[in-house]
Amino acid sequence: MTVQQRTLGTTSPLTVSALGLGCMGMSEFYGTGDERQGIETINRALDLGVTFLDTADMYGPFTNEQLVGKAIAGRRGEVQLATKFGNEREPDGTRVGINGRPEYVRSACDASLRRLGVDHIDLYYQHRVDRSVPIEETVGAMAELVDAGKVRHLGLSEASAANIRKAHATHPITALQTEYSLFTRDLEDEILPTIRELGIGLVPYSPLGRGILTGAITDSASLDDNDSRRTAYFPRFAGENLDTNLALVAKVREIAEQKGCTPGQLALAWVLAQGDDVAPIPGTKRVKYLEENVAAADVELSDVDLKALEDAVPRGAVAGDRYGDMSHIDS
Repeated sequence: MTVQQRTLGTTSPLTVSALGLGCMGMSEFYGTGDERQGIETINRALDLGVTFLDTADMYGPFTNEQLVGKAIAGRRGEVQLATKFGNEREPDGTRVGINGRPEYVRSACDASLRRLGVDHIDLYYQHRVDRSVPIEETVGAMAELVDAGKVRHLGLSEASAANIRKAHATHPITALQTEYSLFTRDLEDEILPTIRELGIGLVPYSPLGRGILTGAITDSASLDDNDSRRTAYFPRFAGENLDTNLALVAKVREIAEQKGCTPGQLALAWVLAQGDDVAPIPGTKRVKYLEENVAAADVELSDVDLKALEDAVPRGAVAGDRYGDMSHIDS
């Protein structure tokens, strides 16, 4: 069981494992984190060829980068390391806001390098677009980090098509990270054609619909009391929305049973089938689920399978916005 590789971007290409690992939940948001368990999961991922690791300064805040740094100590050469800046938080977790000012870009990068214990970041993303700062200024400061050898490749997250074009004209963008799954397909209208025209790779986060497509969530009680999916921040997990969405998951489960795989593996296989320029980063903090996700790479989907899945989960069928407050999404 090992994961193949894919290349993100054409102007500034970065070869990564076709399936990455989102590390956020090891520290925050999806219940209580466990550093020892997280480190164990990251090392198992590397053993399986899952070498594309994703973190951000705001996860924890700050503690997730430290965890990842500990996990990859002694194995840095195996890793394609991605982190992000722009969602500014205080050490106590207070959210300051979105910050794309050039001076902040530089200080945030230096702080991430220290926490990660590395001398360079392979892929550095602007986590959210700061509408008060022209994106050319933010990306210009990011480009300076490339020139300084602190960063190898640049990325954006949740950027609009217009800002993707402006950013790419300032410095080659290797990848766009945005939410993409059977449950979230709005980027197919404008974003996906834009990045493919420009030769920018796609890194889907939440490719399992924040876990709902695994089938492990049967009601709100399936989630820990301190899990952010139980809050208004994630409307798809509340009340009638959850009931509607679980009915869609049941249809995915039926197809998965016919294919001899789990619903999560089927959902991941669907994302992987969307193109060789796509490298999803499902998150997990447990080795068991990591290994289940890795096995999704061996699930082959025919055109008939793909159509069956898209018929089972029509684009307009998912209930609720992906965030309760969509104002931080650039559009």
